Parts: sequence; C-alpha cells; structure tokens
Amino acid sequence: MFAAAILVAFAGGEKMKITSSAFQEGGAIPEKFSKNGQNVSPELRIEGVPADAKGFAVIVDDPDAPGGLFTHWLVWNIDPKTTQIAEGSAPAGAAQGKNDFGEIGYGGPQPPSGAHRYYFKVFALNGALDLKPGARRKDVDAAMKGHIIAQGQLMGRYSKK
Repeated sequence: MFAAAILVAFAGGEKMKITSSAFQEGGAIPEKFSKNGQNVSPELRIEGVPADAKGFAVIVDDPDAPGGLFTHWLVWNIDPKTTQIAEGSAPAGAAQGKNDFGEIGYGGPQPPSGAHRYYFKVFALNGALDLKPGARRKDVDAAMKGHIIAQGQLMGRYSKK
C-alpha cells in the first residue's frame, strides 16, 4: 500500500492531506481505475478538514487533455466528518455531477495518447452547494467560489496502454 500527499496551506493555516492506497503522489494510477480497466474510483483518505467545514467537494481532472482541462469526477455535499471515500463509490448523501464523458459519476483515465496527470482535489467548504445532481463543472466551480476554506490534492499519472 502507498500513502503520499500534497499539503496545501491557506491563510488560516489549515492543511488537508489526501492519500490513496491505490497509488502514491506522482505515481502510476493502476489500470483498474481507468476506463480501460474496471472504471472504478480509487479509495481516497482525507485528513485535516477544518473544524468549521460544513462539507466538502471532490473534483478529479486532467489538465493534459488535448482539448484542455477534462473533468473525470464531480462530487459535492460530502459530510465533513468523512475521512475515507471507499473504492468504487461516492459517499452516502453526496451529489455527483456530469463528467466530461457526459456521464454522472466517476469516469476513469483514458488519455488518447501518452501519459497524463490526474488531480484528485478535495475542497473544504463553509456551506452546502445548492446544485442538483448532474450539474456540470462550470456550475460546481461557480457554486464553490468564495466558499473554499481549505484544499488538498493528490496527483497520479496514467499512460495509454
């Protein structure tokens, strides 16, 4: 098992640590978690959610996609007491948005060529997001604006097989 993370500090000094047993920071994402594999989300562990967080959101994206930033997963209104998101699932009570594959839920890596970076970002929020399931990335980004109190991320790489 691997565990690595990036810590992101904010003005208030809060830090969130994001890890996974599936891959380490900057490491290879196993094929199981790709569109070519079982297309299930990897397990994520979250530490350091600020005490005043009212919830958090998870966004997974690929900045190396040929058409620009490609969103693979949008999940929000996650209970701030959540410390682990199990493999292949979204937390109970959370809402999921439409990824750039046009599907609701997780869509794993599927680069057209070469190696791409995939960022698993967690945002601690000072309130719930008033969005319906199936919302798109632009709506989630707009709803989070001004409400992010801490952030953490984990980056993995995946290459076309």
